[in-house]
Amino acid sequence: MPIRPTRFAFGARYVGALAALMLMVISARAADAVFPTGSRVGIVPPPGMVQSRNFVGFEDPQKNAAILLTTLPAQAYDSLDKSMVPQAMSKNGVEVGKREPIQLGIGKGFLLTGTQTINSTRYRKWLLVAAAGNMTVLVTAQVPDQDAAYPDKTMRDTLMTLAVRDSVPDAEQLSLMPFTIGDMAGFHVDEALPGRALMLVDRAADAGADSVSDANKSQSSDGKDQSKAQSKNMPKARLFIAAMPGGPSEPDDRSTFARTTFERIIGIKDVQVEDAEPLRIGNQSGFETLAKAKDVQSNVDVKVVQWLRFGTGGFLQMVGIVRADAWQTEFNRLRAVRDSIDAK
Repeated sequence: MPIRPTRFAFGARYVGALAALMLMVISARAADAVFPTGSRVGIVPPPGMVQSRNFVGFEDPQKNAAILLTTLPAQAYDSLDKSMVPQAMSKNGVEVGKREPIQLGIGKGFLLTGTQTINSTRYRKWLLVAAAGNMTVLVTAQVPDQDAAYPDKTMRDTLMTLAVRDSVPDAEQLSLMPFTIGDMAGFHVDEALPGRALMLVDRAADAGADSVSDANKSQSSDGKDQSKAQSKNMPKARLFIAAMPGGPSEPDDRSTFARTTFERIIGIKDVQVEDAEPLRIGNQSGFETLAKAKDVQSNVDVKVVQWLRFGTGGFLQMVGIVRADAWQTEFNRLRAVRDSIDAK
């Protein structure tokens, strides 16, 4: 006689299938998330909202509704968890109706819902804080109180689609710069300040899992093991590129200006300038400064080059810091990047 499944067995299968379905839905939402240009954080925006040109997030300008995405250091989560309480938020004009813990696909978080009056307009407000690996995400959403286009459920469902990507593609970060780079010469974007500057790096072949392990193991009181680990983890070369306003108005002042900007370079010590002279860069007036020094953190010998390219109303600063043992090959690659940079 066949054994009929009990109600419990059927229920367990049902729950398992439902859980699998929910995971599929969450994965689909993460895949559908829209990431503002240059941002690691994205959501599935509600119908009617588009990516903002004024801030990192989404907006419906016609209805004065918006969702702002902000990233903070990982340690900020605990601080916000303690400070974003109804009493404190009230002092900032936000009347919190409810605060609740939530669990997202990217990690734990909490959500505050309430209202705020800004310039005589009353808004419904949502403040979502989430711990997302190596950063904290703050999502601020607001909709005019009387607006029916974005009901509470729609906005809440939108916040639940919060997703984080591992990194921002180099091309996307470069698109935010006021200049273009025609030849990356094997370098990759490490950090970027939209509209102003970025750091390119060339990682050493031995800077990988072994170096991370060494860094974790380096606990000696004299700091020798720590310095060794930092040395292994140090990039072979890094190139800082920034579009800066101002600069010397007279050619005769460029030598002094170059010396001053070079002295402000951080991360190096025991600097010995070897050469400093004007030169042409990309058919524009420029200045090159070469020096040897030591890396502050690892005490490794490095070579440093600063190129300044002068233009109308501003200048381009390029600073390359290279491990001395890699200088011959890396210097040519740095120049390839330098010579391929054009203003937009």
